[in-house]
Amino acid sequence: MSHRTTLGIVAIVALGCAAGAFYWLHARGSHPTPEVVSVEPPGFHEAPPALAPADKHVNAEVTNMPAASDPKKTAPPVDPVLPLRTGEVLEYTANVSKVSNVANLKLQIAGRGSFLGKSVWHLQAVVHTENPLRMVFELDDQFDSYSDAGTLASMQYEMRLSERGQKVESIQRMTTSGNEPAPADATAARVLPGTRDPLGMMQYLRNVDWAKTPEVGSPVYDGHKLYEARAKLTGTSTGVTVPAGSYTASKINIRVFDNGVEMKDASFTLYLANNEARTPVLLEAVLPFAAARVELVKTK
Repeated sequence: MSHRTTLGIVAIVALGCAAGAFYWLHARGSHPTPEVVSVEPPGFHEAPPALAPADKHVNAEVTNMPAASDPKKTAPPVDPVLPLRTGEVLEYTANVSKVSNVANLKLQIAGRGSFLGKSVWHLQAVVHTENPLRMVFELDDQFDSYSDAGTLASMQYEMRLSERGQKVESIQRMTTSGNEPAPADATAARVLPGTRDPLGMMQYLRNVDWAKTPEVGSPVYDGHKLYEARAKLTGTSTGVTVPAGSYTASKINIRVFDNGVEMKDASFTLYLANNEARTPVLLEAVLPFAAARVELVKTK
């Protein structure tokens, strides 16, 4: 398995989305694409509709698609008791092997609005490498997700990536059908119904009522490929200490499947604080070439 693919899996857990971009850009070599900057996609409105109609997808190009997951594991709704909070900002530091603070990551719930006639959350992540890594690999990336407000299924996923001066923009509209042309303002990705992008997957995991549903699954599209992620509660009162403080957390183990086959050379563990917001405080990733630890620094 290539490093790009493996790090793309970290993106599935959302806190590692910058790592996937790192290797995607690295694989592109010296073929930069002109940068295009867009604050919000065409059709996004800050005020969400009172009731969202059934999803009407715009159709487009086909990506490889894994077999459908068990509906009992893919369909649990977001916990209605725990709505997301517009303006929430979570800041993290990433440590790889024995090197501390190689990158910083900010996750933000940027807003609530309507998009393509549906009520959505605008989720955002920004990542920057830090010295000493920045001296050899300068990386400044931004990720934006427009995810269904009720299920956190992805409607549009955007990556604005910068690696050593090379700037790339990818705007991908999710679709479950292929009968209509791709939209002019985005590249379309054909996915399974209910597919989440990395940022939507993170918010989905923290909004699951783990006491009632100890195991869930979801198709996840990381901007390059469609995978299946299966998350299982393995602990309810684990002590976790990170720069932001000490927490009692729920421990979630995440397994990743590529075309129905489990990826055995990578493992992921997410710790959600047992507080009202179920704050993601720590992500641990064991990869073939390194172990990564992404720790919460502060919240706003």
